[in-house]
Amino acid sequence: MTGRELDQEIRDELSALSGPAAAAVARHLVMAQRLLEDDPQQAYEHAMAARRRAGRIGVVREAAGVAAYLAGKYADALAELRAARRITGSAEYLPMMADCERGLGRPRRALDLSHDPAVTALDTAGRVEMLIVAAGARRDLGEDEAAAVSLQVPELRSTARAEWVARLRYAYADALLAAGRDKEALRWFMRAADADLEGETDAAERVAELSHDNG
Repeated sequence: MTGRELDQEIRDELSALSGPAAAAVARHLVMAQRLLEDDPQQAYEHAMAARRRAGRIGVVREAAGVAAYLAGKYADALAELRAARRITGSAEYLPMMADCERGLGRPRRALDLSHDPAVTALDTAGRVEMLIVAAGARRDLGEDEAAAVSLQVPELRSTARAEWVARLRYAYADALLAAGRDKEALRWFMRAADADLEGETDAAERVAELSHDNG
C-alpha cells in the first residue's frame, strides 16, 4: 500500500502537503476506506490520524466524519462534517449530519437540517436520504403518521435500479407499520424487497414476518 490507491482527485487535494506528509495521510485514508465496513473503529482511528496531519484539507475532514459516523461517534462525526462543509462548501453530507443529530437525541435539530436550502441541490439519492432521516426524526418525536405522510413522494414509484429506491420504500413501509397501517406496510415491504437487488435491507424478512402475523 502506497497511498496511490486513492482517486486522483483526492491525491490532488493532498498535494498541498509536503511529500512525506502527503504520503502518510494518503496511506491512512486508504486504510480508512478499506476498513469502513468491517472495522469502523479502526477506520476511525486511521481517519483521525490523517486528520491530525491534515486538518485543513476538506477530503480528510470528510473521511474523519464518515468514519466517526459509522463507528457511532456522532458528536465527533458532526464536528468533522461541519468542518468539511466549511472548507469545501459541499452539502453532500447534510443527511449524515442530520442523522448524527438523531443519534445524539436531538430530532428537532435533525428536522432543522432537513430544511436547509442546500438540500434542494443534492442529487436524488441525497434528497431521498434526507427524507428518510427526517421521517426518522419525526418518529423519534412520536409522530408516526406524519413520518409516513412525509415519505409519500413520487420517487416511491421510481423504476430506477438504484439502492435509494429500496431504502425509501422500506422507510415508508416501516413508518406505515408504526402508524398501525399493517396491510399497506406489507404491500410496501414487498415493493421494497422487489427493488432491493443487493440485499441491503431486510425487506424480504419483514414480508415473511408480516405475512405470517396476518395469517
